[in-house]
Amino acid sequence: MARAVSTRRMAVATAAAWIIALIIFFPILYTIITSLKTETEAIKGFNLIPSFTMESYVTVQTQSGYLKPFMNSVVIAVGSTILALFVAIPAAWSMAFSPTRRTKDILMWMLSTKMMPAVAVLVPIYLIFRDFGLLDTRIGLTVMLTLINLPIVVWMLYTYFREIPGEILEAARMDGASLFDEIVHVLTPMAVPGIASTLLLNIILAWNESFWTIRLTTTNAAPLTAFIASFSSPQGLFWAKLSAASTLAIAPILIMGWFSQKQLVRGLTFGAVK
Repeated sequence: MARAVSTRRMAVATAAAWIIALIIFFPILYTIITSLKTETEAIKGFNLIPSFTMESYVTVQTQSGYLKPFMNSVVIAVGSTILALFVAIPAAWSMAFSPTRRTKDILMWMLSTKMMPAVAVLVPIYLIFRDFGLLDTRIGLTVMLTLINLPIVVWMLYTYFREIPGEILEAARMDGASLFDEIVHVLTPMAVPGIASTLLLNIILAWNESFWTIRLTTTNAAPLTAFIASFSSPQGLFWAKLSAASTLAIAPILIMGWFSQKQLVRGLTFGAVK
């Protein structure tokens, strides 16, 4: 009887999980379906049966220039992630293994910056970028996205580093390891799952950032988020082309997430079970 109840609960839980997953995935599915329609079919209304035309994809890749925004997204997302890790790993190490009275206050202050509406600092940021010649540049966006996601990166790495026994680092110091050797050759290899999941999450956040990329770029450094927004014009929304551009934009992240999901889950649960 107990086995039957357990099996029944398992089936209900599995069915509920599939339903929730389908609800979450449905907007993406409908975007893909719409991208396979003509513009005339796309504006008619809700319809799950596409005409399987590749017209919108051809237009997006040929007339609209998909490759340049794609490369901009790759450079900005990967560059901001690497730069954030270079800053966050030493910062998280110092807070995890050499804490002070103000460590928790600093961590909370860093996290509080994510609660501030981005539009509140739009004007000063825009003026700074204009005065330093960083508008519509890859360098400017890379620095901006690094600063935006740095609090999350530091918090995640701090959490992972706290799970590493401090005695191991002390043993490395007794063996004559320098601070650089301690971080690079001892700490970093032990925290690879956590660093990898942080890297993947930061790439996803940087890839999907739209507020700053649309307002700080025009053409030269415009990533895919700005590229998608370009299909909204005074003449109206080109739903089929917009959906095709969105599908091409999310495809790399979906593929990367699918192949790295085990590593991502392992990193996000790093230290959760002792």
